[in-house]
Amino acid sequence: MELTGAQSLIKSLENQGVEVVFGLPGGAILPVYDPIIDSSIRHILVRHEQGAGHAAEGYAQVTGRPGVAMVTSGPGATNVVTPLANAYMDSTPLVVVTGQVATSSIGTDAFQEVDITGVTAGVTKHNWLVTDARDIPSVIAEAFHVATTGRPGPVLVDFPKDVANAVTTWHDPGPVDLPGYRPSTAPDPAAIAAAADLVLAAERPVLYVGGGVLKADASEALAELVELTGAPVVTTLMARGAFPDSHRLCLGMPGMHGNYTAVTAMQRADLLVALGSRFDDRVTGKVAGFAPVAKVVHVDIDRAEIGKVRRPDVAVVADCRLAIESLTAALRGRAAAQPGVLDPGRLAPWIATLDAWRARFPLAYDRAGSSDTRHGPPPLKPQFVVEQLRVATPDDTVLVSGVGQHQMWAAQHWRFDHPRSWVNSGGLGTMGFAVPAAIGAKVGRPDRMVWAVDGDGCFQMTAQELVTASAERIPVKIAILNNAYLGMVRQWQHMFYEERYSEVYLSPDLPDYVLWAEAMGCVGLRVSSPEEVVPAIEKANEIDDRPVVVDFRTDSMEQVYPMVPSGSSNDEIVLHPSQQGLAR
Repeated sequence: MELTGAQSLIKSLENQGVEVVFGLPGGAILPVYDPIIDSSIRHILVRHEQGAGHAAEGYAQVTGRPGVAMVTSGPGATNVVTPLANAYMDSTPLVVVTGQVATSSIGTDAFQEVDITGVTAGVTKHNWLVTDARDIPSVIAEAFHVATTGRPGPVLVDFPKDVANAVTTWHDPGPVDLPGYRPSTAPDPAAIAAAADLVLAAERPVLYVGGGVLKADASEALAELVELTGAPVVTTLMARGAFPDSHRLCLGMPGMHGNYTAVTAMQRADLLVALGSRFDDRVTGKVAGFAPVAKVVHVDIDRAEIGKVRRPDVAVVADCRLAIESLTAALRGRAAAQPGVLDPGRLAPWIATLDAWRARFPLAYDRAGSSDTRHGPPPLKPQFVVEQLRVATPDDTVLVSGVGQHQMWAAQHWRFDHPRSWVNSGGLGTMGFAVPAAIGAKVGRPDRMVWAVDGDGCFQMTAQELVTASAERIPVKIAILNNAYLGMVRQWQHMFYEERYSEVYLSPDLPDYVLWAEAMGCVGLRVSSPEEVVPAIEKANEIDDRPVVVDFRTDSMEQVYPMVPSGSSNDEIVLHPSQQGLAR
């Protein structure tokens, strides 16, 4: 059966099981949009191409399936570069199709021509420029294979207009065979045996859990390993929910704004078992001072991560789930051969130390009102808002965040007990991520309540996507922690630039977020006092036929604590002022 290249592309996407595409049409991609009318694929029309990419990321993070975005050439393609870079840093499977000028016009500076494969070479796992319509089924199959196997990540397929219009035939491409692409998945038994030796010898172990555990769907395997070994767990920003916060051995989040116990446990550990984590600078602080006495077992599917920051004593290049299952099996075998080797009491002194730190140095904030009264009565504490939001929402709520202070407060004060219930921008730190990502998350998990905690600075970057949510009846809920500042930048200026607040003040009233929300077809609410918080959340929770935006007027002077100053050792962690005088 003859069909156009555009029809072949849509059929190829259907063949990959694609149910949703986020996109925005334009001249070069226009031929592809015609067959979408007859397709089973749901297309969600965004208001900006960046929104398409971030929505696809949100969809991918909650479902584990690749998110798909489709945009036109030139500015359409360049507008999706930020989501590609974001997905690349956070190992999110993404397939982006960009329109391109006709092959005969490539290189002539034609209208809306951009060498997008060249532009995105450094922020994709791979990209393709399709020049022959007969290649479409195999290229799309390869794109999905590369995006979802090994270390997941984004790919791009550039699709010239003449290829879209060409007449071709579609064929089932069959199994993908890429000789130069062979991700390692099964662990080396010798490495697993060496890792087991270190686990059994450790007196102060810490399981350092990264986002790779979620990518590998390894949460259940991790839980078995924890129960077997009794080792405490820290979950990085990208791994929140991979291991339940409610578990007695979960220490919470480490890093620049991690809690004292999680940060210091890594510093005092004699063994770090790094599972799908990459020793990010926000976790290690000054590398030379990070976990100075710890031996390291590093499990990662990406060989390039091994030794990149910290040289491991044992390297396991493998899928996280397979590696964890193999390590658990090896330890069970040792325990069967040597009864008592995994005696639950062997780590009791270490756990007692951790429990004492937790009791002495919990997350803290001043619950009294702020002294800043320039804009009326003392405003809300943002941490209080997050805590009340967590209590007033279902246990399996999906929480999305933008980037900045509100992101850290959300990661700190929410309790994550379910995998894939936390969606945020980690490695790239992309402001404006929350609103479109929340839309994608709700599309991917319509059965879950989805809240986004956003900052006023972030919200202003991509709020127009709430028009998309209203038009498509996607009932996301947005909590703006409105402190009238670019808060994290202001915090650094406060701490490191002698309180010289250069170009960070926004305004609590401009724009009017309630009116803006209503203009976009949302319900808009405003909260200014603690007693209004829970009623507003409950009202928002009851609305399920349109998006809701709640403008929480929060304390403009609030800081995120703890904090490890940039370039400092984790031993120099700065606690909340109420704790700084305590002997550690």
